[in-house]
This record gives sequence, structure tokens and C-alpha cells, in this order.
Amino acid sequence: MFYNTLHHRGLRLVAAVAGELISAIALNLFIVPLGLYTGGLMGVCQLLRTLAQSYLGLSFGAYDIAGILYFALNVPILLFAYRTLGRSFVVKTLVCTASYSLFYSLIPIPAVPIVDDYLTACLLGGILAGVGSGIVLTCGGSGGGLDIVGLCLSKRGSQFTVGKFSLTFNAFLYTACLLLFSAEVAIYSVIYNFFTAMVLDRMHQQNVSVQALIFTKGDEGTLSRFIIEQLGRSVTYWNGTGAYTGEGVHVLCVCLSKFEIEELVHAVHSMDPHAFVTTQEGTRIYGNFQRRLG
Repeated sequence: MFYNTLHHRGLRLVAAVAGELISAIALNLFIVPLGLYTGGLMGVCQLLRTLAQSYLGLSFGAYDIAGILYFALNVPILLFAYRTLGRSFVVKTLVCTASYSLFYSLIPIPAVPIVDDYLTACLLGGILAGVGSGIVLTCGGSGGGLDIVGLCLSKRGSQFTVGKFSLTFNAFLYTACLLLFSAEVAIYSVIYNFFTAMVLDRMHQQNVSVQALIFTKGDEGTLSRFIIEQLGRSVTYWNGTGAYTGEGVHVLCVCLSKFEIEELVHAVHSMDPHAFVTTQEGTRIYGNFQRRLG
């Protein structure tokens, strides 16, 4: 079911919106009640909201102006990403950003924190936010903000992943929190953001490189054509011998993303139910390897 969701265009958009809901729940239920700040562009919007309330005496009633600011600031970022990431990605991101801003504004913030222990709240909130954001990115969308900038850098071959770029930017953001507020607010906000970034990088399947070895007695030519034509990946194959049976076997080696591996495994087993497949995640790949982030 999860495989079908990730590879069905309509269901992917629904799943992406659900991921935004998870992220908004994590923020409003665990982080905001403790007076902490999320990272990225939303963190900047929260900071601007607090400064406007504290130093300018502005009141926004029952609504959090940070959600509106977040949506407004995403417009120039989406224009920047249009050429690099394409129309389809930008449209899905616009839907996801609008959903996130809406959820953030509508989900009630508890008057009393659900979890009053700062470390536990950061852990729970970070895991949920990372899972939610990871689902959005895996489904080919983005919640906007720094995710888009990070994706553009990754697409252009930068060593920055989305999570690493987020951590770098947030170092400056939380330095501002340290100077404006207290060390406790800054430190626990950093801890929350760290948990979020770590989970995000693992959830974002297109960001995880995988090396697959396929051992099959079937037609290696047909399988190779599928990998090249359907997955758009190159493949190297050679003939081997099974030590236990002494029979010949075809060995195919291909590098791809974790998101693509499910489609590969489905195709291999449809062609040869007895094929043997091994995968190794986190493979370092240098040279001509295209990252597909949508």
C-alpha cells in the first residue's frame, strides 16, 4: 500500500498534505507551548512575530501571524526554484505550503504544554516533524522555505543535503535567539531542530543513495533495458557462477535512490521470482550520478 501511494500521482499529493499536517501538529503541540522556535523560514517568521509583539506592541488576536508571513515569504523563493526544480514541483510546493500555513494557523496551541519536559518535547516534536517533512519531500513536494533552497543546492551537485543546509542556516537563527532571549530557549530549539534534520535526511528517500546487486538466471538484457528505459539509470552486468550449485548466474549492479529501489525490486521479481537482490544504503557516489528529488 505504501509503495502504491508513493508512486501514484494523486495519492502522493494527498500523502504530502498529510505530512504537512503531521509537521504542524508537532510544532503546535510540542514546541510552541514551551516558547521554543522551529528552524528555517518558519523560525524566522516566528522570530519576527515575537519581535513585533514585544517591541512594537502589535496584537494579532487569536491567530498566529507567523503562518501568514511564512506563506508570503515563500513566493519569491518559489520563483527562484521554478527554473531549477520545474513547474510540477513548484505547484505541489505551493499546495503544501498553503496547507502547512493553514494547519499551523488552525491547530490550537495548548495553554499548558502537553509535555513539560523540554528534552522529551524536543525529541517527540523533532521526530514527528522530521517524519512529516520527509513524507512531503519523498512524495515530490516541499513545505517551502529552506527545503526549497536545500533541494536546489542538492540538485546542482552541492554536498549540502536538505538537512545539512537547514542545520547551517539555523546556526545563525539560533544565535539570534541566544542574543534576544535566553540560553535555554536557544539550546532546546537547537536540540529540536537537530532531531528534525536527522530524521528528515533518513525519511527523504530520494536523498539516500543505494547500490543494488541483482543475481538472476533470467534474461539480463530485458532487465537491463527496464532499468535504463524506465528508471533512467545505467547498469553494469557480468556472468558469475553459484558456488553451491555450480550453475551460471547473471550479476547486475546499479546505483539509484532509495525511492527507486522499490520499483526495481518489483520489476526484478516479476521477471524472475527466484532472483536474489542485495542493497546497500548510504553508498557514496562520485561522478555522473543524477539526483532526482521530485
